[in-house]
Amino acid sequence: MSRPLNGLARTLRRLPPSCGPVRLVGVDGHAGSGKSTFAAELAAALGGAPVLHLDDIASHAELFDWTGRLLAQVIEPLREGTTARYAPYDWRARRFGPPRPLPPAPVILVEGVGAGRRALRPHLARLLWMEVPSEESWARGRSRDGEEQREFWDGWVPAERRHFADDPSRPFADLLVRQVTEGYEVLTGPVGRPEGTIW
Repeated sequence: MSRPLNGLARTLRRLPPSCGPVRLVGVDGHAGSGKSTFAAELAAALGGAPVLHLDDIASHAELFDWTGRLLAQVIEPLREGTTARYAPYDWRARRFGPPRPLPPAPVILVEGVGAGRRALRPHLARLLWMEVPSEESWARGRSRDGEEQREFWDGWVPAERRHFADDPSRPFADLLVRQVTEGYEVLTGPVGRPEGTIW
């Protein structure tokens, strides 16, 4: 485990709860920027923190219009200190599956494009942004997903452009995350609060 992630994990654990008893931490960035991989490593540094993937909340019909579902299925129950239950979307079958429980935990990571949207920011303890340029991220994503998903990406890129033009996340990020040769570098973001951080 990289030392920056251990330091980040310690800092996140010390934050006051932001959503009921939970410290909700957003991990945002362009599609293909490495959010899922980073969130998995940060979750491990946190001792197995739950990770909510926004790909489970979005759908083909609602690439970005999922705020209401997220608030109703996840945010409101967690604010009440109860177990959230959300129906994960199956991108191959194109339908929502059976409900999946998400109990309150000291830290929960919310990972995905739009994790720092304005409707979610009031519930976040911290917002992290993966500092990878959009074109580089999209090229990574296309390479990862292959020809099978070419049509999807052709529709996704303009949709993501529109989303971030209307509801940008990076200007509100507390921290910027850069992948380096070994691990990650965590830097103070545009609205960063560096007090108490260890990097």
